[in-house]
Amino acid sequence: MCGIFACYKHENVQEFKPRALQLSKRIRHRGPDWSGNLVKNSTILAHERLAIVGLDSGAQPIVSEDGDYSLAVNGEIYNHIQLREEFSDYPFKTLSDCEPIIPLYQKYGADAPKFLDGMFAWCLYDAKKDRIVAARDPIGITTMYMGRSSKSPKTVFFASELKCLTDDCDEITAFPPGHVYDSETDQITRYFTPDWLDENRIPSKPVDLLEIRASLEKAVRKRLMAEVPYGVLLSGGLDSSLIASIAARETEKANKELDPAVYDSESKHLSGVDDAGHLHTAGWSRLHSFAIGLPNAPDLQAARKVAKFIGTIHHEHTFTLQEGLDALEDVIYHLETYDVTTIRASTPMFLLSRKIKAQGVKMVLSGEGSDEIFGGYLYFAQAPSAAEFHTESVKRVKNLHLADCLRANKSTMAWGLEARVPFLDKEFLQLCMNLDPAEKMINQSEGRIEKYILRKAFDTTDEPDVKPYLPEEILWRQKEQFSDGVGYSWIDGLKDAAEAAISDEQFKQAKPEWGSDIPTTKEAYWYRLKFDALFPQKTAASTVMRWIPKADWGCAEDPSGRYAKIHEQHIDKQ
Repeated sequence: MCGIFACYKHENVQEFKPRALQLSKRIRHRGPDWSGNLVKNSTILAHERLAIVGLDSGAQPIVSEDGDYSLAVNGEIYNHIQLREEFSDYPFKTLSDCEPIIPLYQKYGADAPKFLDGMFAWCLYDAKKDRIVAARDPIGITTMYMGRSSKSPKTVFFASELKCLTDDCDEITAFPPGHVYDSETDQITRYFTPDWLDENRIPSKPVDLLEIRASLEKAVRKRLMAEVPYGVLLSGGLDSSLIASIAARETEKANKELDPAVYDSESKHLSGVDDAGHLHTAGWSRLHSFAIGLPNAPDLQAARKVAKFIGTIHHEHTFTLQEGLDALEDVIYHLETYDVTTIRASTPMFLLSRKIKAQGVKMVLSGEGSDEIFGGYLYFAQAPSAAEFHTESVKRVKNLHLADCLRANKSTMAWGLEARVPFLDKEFLQLCMNLDPAEKMINQSEGRIEKYILRKAFDTTDEPDVKPYLPEEILWRQKEQFSDGVGYSWIDGLKDAAEAAISDEQFKQAKPEWGSDIPTTKEAYWYRLKFDALFPQKTAASTVMRWIPKADWGCAEDPSGRYAKIHEQHIDKQ
């Protein structure tokens, strides 16, 4: 994962270049390992690199041998080995997993992203045609923004983060996931078109538990390609614990079966999963896991149990309420949002990411996406029907790029740490978003708690020859949203701080520029003021979405899982 900045059709690109490099520098935290740039015609591409694959030869922008094609990518392409084999006649210059995008473009043009399996945001410039093509991964795991200026209508800007565009653009949008921009048409079009994107189509596929298990294991295996030490974020909840358990097994298996054929004649490592499904990777011989919370938080206690059970080298970190409060402005600056849920959950993740990076890790796996796919948020228990349950699930997945994906990407990349999310694998999504939603619904009277089928898929009680994935009390632990699990007093402390910072009189005075997006709590008001101070441009707020439970199901407005009717508070407040 890296940071990119691009400007297409600038009126005086050479004069603009020094400024472009300064704008790119604003996201150097995303790529502290190297900086690169390229100017062709009236276009500039700038790149801030975080080296994880192709360490010695993967600097960007990547330029084709003839100099006609230039590429800047923020992402990981998991099927790059297969693509290299498909384009064996192409004169590859690097071992970067991103370089196969160039021959894909040569063959398919703007349809190139259809053939990629990964998380990505990229800009490719075709100098012969004076054409730029930009694309974002299907779900929006990787962040990207697009901007324009009324002073120069033909100029188009792209960047990994909002902060690169706010000074030069009076129109900024979050680049939509699963879409591609082509300057030949000056249009953004959808390339990712699975059947499940239709919110009104209610699927009926029966559940195959072993198929769910195998698909998630494959998704994790793909995401372990790396030439640097990696780890897992382990909250002790179901999602992160399952990912950690699978990753521990795959790491152990890969270290036993490492194939020397993955090295070329110069012993340069080519990592990934080959056609036979074998993982080729590099890193520690044992998986490292990382957890954070207030002292004695529910998540820390659960994560400890999981780490011991699956055999990871576990790193437990704590933070104080004051440390969290002190980090809020930095969190909002990096997250570029004022959404209450995102800020609550991002702060501990932001603090933990700094600790992880200091321990020599560049990549971690994380559990985002499961709650959207399986209706894991506790408010889903109030869904009045399977059809409405499914429609809400699809909407949540489609908005992940404005919520949990944004949090996972920016909280970690603030410190040059990359987060990969196996639950959002294309194949896994295709399988699980087409399941009969009646199988996903919460039914306490039948003992079906949230994410029942996912839990059941990894329940090996009736498989004596299969090693259990998780302790039973973790596999069947009730959902805790991350901002709750790090310690219940974290959210209470934020509310108290907001109450002290915002007077009753001030709270009644909404800013005219907020329009209808008026904060309804002092906490939300407080975050909005901090956001406006950091990003005073009116266009900045248009990229933010507020995450709230579904009000017409009778859900509480506060997004904390503690306010859901079925929440059981098993652990005393911290």
